[in-house]
Amino acid sequence: MDMREAEHTLEGLVGFARALRHSGMRCGPARVRSFLDATEHVDFADRDQLYWAGRLTLCSDPDDLPRFDAAFHAWFGRLVETTGLRQEQRRQVRSRALPLGGDEPEPAESTEVEQLAAAGDVEVLHRRDLAELGEEERAHLRRMISWLNPRPPRRPALRWRRARDGRLDPGATMRAMIRTGGEPVRLVRRTRGDRPRKVVLLIDVSGSMSPYADALLRFAHVVVREAPASTEVFTLGTRLTRVTRQLRQRDPEFALTAAGRAVPDFSGGTRLGSTLRAFLDRWGQRGAARQAVVVLFSDGWERGDTAELAEQMIRLRRLAHAVLWANPHAGHEGYAPVQSGIAAALPHVDGLVAGHSLAALRELWQRVRSCSESAATGRPAGDSVEVSGA
Repeated sequence: MDMREAEHTLEGLVGFARALRHSGMRCGPARVRSFLDATEHVDFADRDQLYWAGRLTLCSDPDDLPRFDAAFHAWFGRLVETTGLRQEQRRQVRSRALPLGGDEPEPAESTEVEQLAAAGDVEVLHRRDLAELGEEERAHLRRMISWLNPRPPRRPALRWRRARDGRLDPGATMRAMIRTGGEPVRLVRRTRGDRPRKVVLLIDVSGSMSPYADALLRFAHVVVREAPASTEVFTLGTRLTRVTRQLRQRDPEFALTAAGRAVPDFSGGTRLGSTLRAFLDRWGQRGAARQAVVVLFSDGWERGDTAELAEQMIRLRRLAHAVLWANPHAGHEGYAPVQSGIAAALPHVDGLVAGHSLAALRELWQRVRSCSESAATGRPAGDSVEVSGA
């Protein structure tokens, strides 16, 4: 292998490790270095050896194995044949979960055709309403949600940092001139740094939202996983429950089980006004909602006083950087926000968005990031808001 081929191979291996990090695996520089060292002792023509060199050095958790297999398959062209009956059974289960039709399809003659069909099924599931999914489809959707990698929104920090391009730093430039005998050898520039913006997710778990509650909590889990220090999650029903600590567990099944035990009012009634008041009194005004992007997931059915809900939404809007309302019904054609709760809250939110599918949740997160990067609008109460996703 000449020098050019060696450089090309090294770039490919580092790119593979970067793809694993983008998929959510925690493979830092030390593990990448171990992987590169291990590849020096394997035959690149033998995919089995390359597979096991990567799996033994880059995987640190059993949850990493499906992601590693998928990335290896996409990067190197095919999965290797692994020994062991249990491993073979796991691969068969994963391969059967991809087709989303009712019957198991017959083997196709072309692997490319199978891959295109599976990709088409995944795209359809990506935009299906969560309330219309069957049990097999829900199981596949859970895996798709766990593979999400939502980047946390950022905001400008108060502190400045050195930069090649930016505003001139007079103080630092003068100090540099003193060290060089008064000669302006180098102009020092600075720019504002950034830091994560706080995100608060308020999830309605009442009876009317029960078809969406599991998927929304799993989505909240991946958001907490990416930014545990700047994300808060609460459930709304007949009472308010904080589930941030439960969702910080890495395994989604353990996290959802712990959250389910902590929430006593699943599939109950909805008292948005009183639960929002409890949130603002105990957490919001004490810092959780200040300059945060707050997302409220609810269909807007309110059993309590709508005047109280409007009053609490005004309080919330004054504290938060932006307030978004994600309504699953907003993604349906012909939807009109006529429910009592959403009608009372609509004048005090920055956007009414859809939350009925995985594609809608991804678009919602893009909206969260864009709200964080833009300055506060200062829109007075009563102005019209954008309804997206319908």
